[in-house]
Amino acid sequence: MKAFQVNAPQDYRIVEAESPAVAQGEVKVKVAFAGICGSDMHIIHGDNAFVRFPRITGHEFAGLVEAVGDGVADVSVGDRVCIDPVISCGECYPCRIGRPNVCTALEVIGVHRNGGFEESVNVPAGNVHRLPEGLGLDAAALVEPYTIAANVLSRMQPHAGDRLLILGAGVIGLTILQVARAQGIEDITVSDVIDARLETALELGATRVLNGAEQDVEAEVETLTGGEGIPLIADAACVPALLPQMLRMASPAGRIGLLGFNPTPSDLVQLEVIKKELTLVGSRLNNRKFPEVIELMASGRLDPLALVSHRLPFDDMPGAIEMIDHHPESARKVLIEIGA
Repeated sequence: MKAFQVNAPQDYRIVEAESPAVAQGEVKVKVAFAGICGSDMHIIHGDNAFVRFPRITGHEFAGLVEAVGDGVADVSVGDRVCIDPVISCGECYPCRIGRPNVCTALEVIGVHRNGGFEESVNVPAGNVHRLPEGLGLDAAALVEPYTIAANVLSRMQPHAGDRLLILGAGVIGLTILQVARAQGIEDITVSDVIDARLETALELGATRVLNGAEQDVEAEVETLTGGEGIPLIADAACVPALLPQMLRMASPAGRIGLLGFNPTPSDLVQLEVIKKELTLVGSRLNNRKFPEVIELMASGRLDPLALVSHRLPFDDMPGAIEMIDHHPESARKVLIEIGA
């Protein structure tokens, strides 16, 4: 079968790979669609410390069940499914308190083990989610990035009437925008430095947008809120240098959700945190958010295909990587048709 394999940083290609027999407790999925994520690009660039090469990447995918292993009762051949890439041990402290997405033995499909950029992939049955009628496999391939958004919003614990500021209008910022709207948050400001991204944010329901290259975002927030500040700030820009500004823009009792894996230190002014009693939360992957996001998509409250800028056949995947590398401004979500 065909697979997209990263052999080393900047060394990637479509290869012929074996399709292993399905083991006990596993499900073999014939992949229909898979999305290229920023995390996949980090692996290709050699910026992911968790991956071991060679690796078949891909953690955003959906398809049809091709085979089931012994002991699998809830999934049948022919089922339409998408896959939660988070694999946890179920025994460590985070798992015991309901936080398996930060399991001490965490594995991620497409990072620690082979992922969805291949024609068939074996995954644990517990990570398989059946799809309702009417939800297409192309849309279902994008459930995972929306679970990232659902996870950070749940960590921030919105209250009725809270305003939300999203820094960054890339794919993650736009998924946060859509999920926040679907959850009932009405006043949402999105900031970025690229006008095309801000135009998309308006199309997807942002109340207002701010171009940080042309406007003083902090001053605009102060004017908007009458000096009170913003209760909810989601950092989808993932720029460590922005943390001091986020602390200043946050309202008393505000919550700031951090998503970046950038190892560069941030300046944290303790006075700002303490005098406002701010809450800073990290958010990694998703904590069992697949059912919630699948329901939102099936009900029409989320439109994942609005994020798709390109659909390309599997054989064109190396070219898709080159395009994202050299023309990121034109690529939002790139969807790869593997066995559609």
